[in-house]
Formats: sequence, C-alpha cells, structure tokens
Amino acid sequence: MALVAPRSRISLANLSPARGSLHKQKRVGRGQGSNHGGTAGRGHNGQKSRSGAGIKPGFEGGQTPITKLFPKRGFVNQNERVWAPVNLERIQHWINLGRLSCSPEKPITARELLLSGCIHDVHDGIKILGDGAEFLTSPIYITPSRASKSAIRAIENRGGQVVCKYYNPLALRDCVKGRIDRVAAAPTRRQDIMWYTKFQNRGFLSPELLKKLGDAPLVEERWKLLSQQLGKWRKQEFDVEKNKK
Repeated sequence: MALVAPRSRISLANLSPARGSLHKQKRVGRGQGSNHGGTAGRGHNGQKSRSGAGIKPGFEGGQTPITKLFPKRGFVNQNERVWAPVNLERIQHWINLGRLSCSPEKPITARELLLSGCIHDVHDGIKILGDGAEFLTSPIYITPSRASKSAIRAIENRGGQVVCKYYNPLALRDCVKGRIDRVAAAPTRRQDIMWYTKFQNRGFLSPELLKKLGDAPLVEERWKLLSQQLGKWRKQEFDVEKNKK
C-alpha cells in the first residue's frame, strides 16, 4: 500500500499564484535588445503606426460600410418572451413511460420537464397547450409559466390542478438547477401583475384561486401576501374628476 505524503496546512505563508497565471509586462521602446524597441512593434509606416490612431470596428477605409448598405425594418421588442410549448398528450405519454410523476406535494416544474427530456430548452418559461387533451387520463399537478384555457379545462376535469407562476430569468434558472436558497422575484410589470392576478388564467396571485386551494401543499405562504399587495390595482381609480370646491 503506497504511503501518501501529508499535505501542509494552507496559510498566508505558503500561498502562491497558479503556474502560468502571471506573465512579465511587455515593455516597448526600450532598445533593440528587447525585440520591442524602435518602432515598438508597430512597424514603420501606415495609419496604425501613428500616435492617436484608432480604427473603429466596422470601418472600411472611408467607403460606405456594409452595415449602412442594408435597410433596417421593424424593431426588437425587449419585452417579448419565447415560451417552450408542451402538449398534454406528450405529458401523458411521459407519465405512461414512467419518466414523469407528480403529486400535490411535488408538482411538475420546468426542471422535471427538462431533465426527463420532455422539452429540450425552457426558453423564457413553459406554456401548457391543450392539444391531445382526449388522451389525458392522469391527474396532473403542474406549475408552468402560462397555460391555455383548453389545457386548464382538461387538467381540472381529470382532477388535477394547474397554477401559473411567474418566473424571471434568475428564478427560472434557479428552478431548473433546483436551487431553493433564494426567494423568487415577484412580477413588477403592470401587464404581468394583471395577468397573474386573474382567476381565468389560474395565476398564482389570484385571490379566487388561493381561496379555492386553501392550505394545499401546492400553495406557498408568500403568495397570499403578494396577492394582497399586488392586487390593490383592482380597487384603484385613475380617471376620477377632482372635487371642485
């Protein structure tokens, strides 16, 4: 049996940089013996050898660059989201194969769908579609980002439950990686708040949905507080004339 030499304890006295991580500084213009003297590696003539010369990326010597030759149409919507669609037929097939399982205590999330191979990319969230609802036979408990009305109707008719939960990019990444040490962010945009507080969408901030679920394991305690705080827009009146004195 080979003996293993004991390792010394790490302290400030024996710390050193990793091998190859440090390099000597390149000093130019210090004579020909350094191979970087004279022209300092810039050559003799040309625009790049002059002081203060800087050629911006995309510069083509004065002619019209290719970025200006092509016309521009439309715009990029910064609030656009790409959903990963999943049909009920596919979820039922994965359950029959034993690759997916769910319960009120452990609903299906984006992590289970990705690890089981039901989807290949979560994109900006999961959206459940109602295609193949006639093949759904198992009660499904799932927390996607969005769900169609036909999918919600089919899942609840089979005794399951769907709760649409808001995921920002960081919360979705934590969900996929299985991290539970950080609190998920609440929606901040008005459109998101209005969407997730409606019962017809089965949003997790809907007072009607939270009252219906009660103390189900699917419900988090923080949802009730967020529902009260973010649901105040229902009682706000913006177009009310001021009382004239």
